[in-house]
Amino acid sequence: MSGVQWRDGGRHEGQICTFPQCDSCAFCVCPFQNLLGEASTMVCSGLRRVARAGAYLMRTVSSTSRGCQHQTLGAGPDASECTAQGAAGGVVEVLGRAYPQDDHTNLTRKVLSKVGRNLHNQQHHPLWLVKERVKEHFYKQYVGRFGTPLFSVYDDLPPVVTTWQNFDSLLIAADHPSRKKGDNYYLNRTHMLRAHTSAHQWDLVHAGLDAFLVVGDVYRRDQIDTQHYPVFHQLEAVRLFSKHELFAGIKDGESLQLFEQSSRSAHKQETQTVSQLVFNASCLFLCDTFAGLEIRWVDCYFPFTHPSFEMEINFRGEWLEVLGCGVMEQQLVNSAGAQEKIGWALGLGLERLAMILYDIPDIRLFWSEDERFLKQFRVSDINQPVKFQPLSKYPALINDISFWLPSENYMENDFYDLVRTIGGDLVEKVDLIDKFEHPKTHKTSHCYRITYRHMERTLSQREVQGVHQAVQEAVVRVLGVEGRF
Repeated sequence: MSGVQWRDGGRHEGQICTFPQCDSCAFCVCPFQNLLGEASTMVCSGLRRVARAGAYLMRTVSSTSRGCQHQTLGAGPDASECTAQGAAGGVVEVLGRAYPQDDHTNLTRKVLSKVGRNLHNQQHHPLWLVKERVKEHFYKQYVGRFGTPLFSVYDDLPPVVTTWQNFDSLLIAADHPSRKKGDNYYLNRTHMLRAHTSAHQWDLVHAGLDAFLVVGDVYRRDQIDTQHYPVFHQLEAVRLFSKHELFAGIKDGESLQLFEQSSRSAHKQETQTVSQLVFNASCLFLCDTFAGLEIRWVDCYFPFTHPSFEMEINFRGEWLEVLGCGVMEQQLVNSAGAQEKIGWALGLGLERLAMILYDIPDIRLFWSEDERFLKQFRVSDINQPVKFQPLSKYPALINDISFWLPSENYMENDFYDLVRTIGGDLVEKVDLIDKFEHPKTHKTSHCYRITYRHMERTLSQREVQGVHQAVQEAVVRVLGVEGRF
């Protein structure tokens, strides 16, 4: 790799890549071998966003949710009925198991309708194609001593996990902002819809696995635009190494040690001697990809890896975070019973990867049942190049909504969830376009611009007015704001 420089925008900027055995390092701006076919790439989202597959359909059976039925467009569904708000005695049921509601319960009709869809397991769906292509790469490139695949694959793990699995097992502190109710979907204080595939990492390591992939649907409360959706899909890879495996083939490798007691630095953990070497293994894993793409690497922080990095790819003029990876925190590995090993983990987002591979412009399209979309991905070979042919671009209708915020307990994600619940996939984007503080009352006003666009037909102004009026009524009733309509 002599002469190739890092282009990560961080502490490695301009340094020479010194990883051994690597002629096409994924951390460098240089040609890469092809993993997913010509002009294709394997990309991924940060480890904090990885999560597991979901095969379980949820339904609310409390007095607040029984009345939530499908509404015709513009009929103004009652958002309070379509959100499990922790009514006394209410439960959320998942395949026959009832979870008591409490003050943390915040599931919405919109989210519950997606649980159990398992797009990543639907044959010829673009997310299925991406999953199968990545699996094929692992099966071919990483083979055990008897010729069997080294990595095992788990793509149907249930989406309901405990808060311990989602946070505590991954060393995420009790006061960490990622645990906020405003960012997650909780069944109650002890159970939730997983926010990343890492929620099962500890369990699988504890079961004795050294190399595995986990694929599945994950859930996060987030903004509304063409790149974000409350449900998305991720793939995670974890690889543990023993001393023998890591130092095999290295001269005098038997004299090298995995562990030491020193101080933590930006490049290694305090208990490890060879974090950089382990990360080199992770680097080699990524070296088959990214031909012809504009990428950049940035230093980042995850509670469960160190050192940690994120990769971003320039897609349609915007930098998309597509991969997170790093050396697993030894404390996590030790607590799962693998004290004699060290490892790396990385996570990728299937939607982000498919959008780049197939030039899909809007994340809502993955949920479309329109044959004009789905038939484009019915290919005989999973590696066959596909360039998405856009459906007709139907015109957008734009409406603004302004209101005074309540004195406390207002969260933007509550507003986004309410808009999604009422408007569904008619809502393309929501932008906060103005903030204003009254000089005398010190009350704060927000003005949001909501862009409505159907993916498969033209909307009428009458239809949109009905939905928008329902949003206005619900935001006052549910969020306690004072309308400025």
